[in-house]
Amino acid sequence: MPKINVYLPDSLADAVREAGVPVSAICQRALEQAVRRITAIRQTVLSDLDPAQLASRLPHFTPRTVAVLSLATERARDTAASAVTSGHLLHGMLAEGGNMALQILGAMEIDPASITVPDGAEPGGEGEGLRFSSPAANAVELAVTEATSMGHNYVGCEHLLVGLSAEPDGLAGRVLGDRGADARATRRAVAAAMAGYAHLRASAPTPAATAGLLTAVRAELAPLIRRIEALEASRP
Repeated sequence: MPKINVYLPDSLADAVREAGVPVSAICQRALEQAVRRITAIRQTVLSDLDPAQLASRLPHFTPRTVAVLSLATERARDTAASAVTSGHLLHGMLAEGGNMALQILGAMEIDPASITVPDGAEPGGEGEGLRFSSPAANAVELAVTEATSMGHNYVGCEHLLVGLSAEPDGLAGRVLGDRGADARATRRAVAAAMAGYAHLRASAPTPAATAGLLTAVRAELAPLIRRIEALEASRP
């Protein structure tokens, strides 16, 4: 059986050894789940799919993320594009209007309404029916990876935002990078936002918690980013 090395931070490795966690079995299961999701992304034909069909093919995606993918597909069809590009995905995220990713951009002092996404072609997407371009597929795969690495059992728009910002060859990554939302900054902002959201939900699990998310994220963001930067600076 082939062997794949998995590298862990020292503190996590010590905790795993102390707890006697069955690393191999857990890693195999996590990798199987990730491979199934990524394979589903690559095989998805977006032509004539309604949101219900898309949700059934990508069951771990939140309803808002499915809505973003549907809006991106509509944008591609409306512009007679040969594939759904990362630009279409960013357009869908902006058009959806109520997702966590937009609140995170706001916390980064980037007004989502000021973002203009150009319509342009990207490589890939060949085959029967409307499919993701290569950069768009990579961005969605990166979103799945980000969700998995954060320990989340869902793929939300905040994960997709990281995926779009981290994809090096797509229209969306260039647009976001030009506005200061590069992969590193976006990943830190999402981590800080999720920490702030968890704290807010624990302290005030009411509708007001959701309404006050942006304020809480901004309050949490600065000190958490300073802490993350300090940790990164201390690494050899």
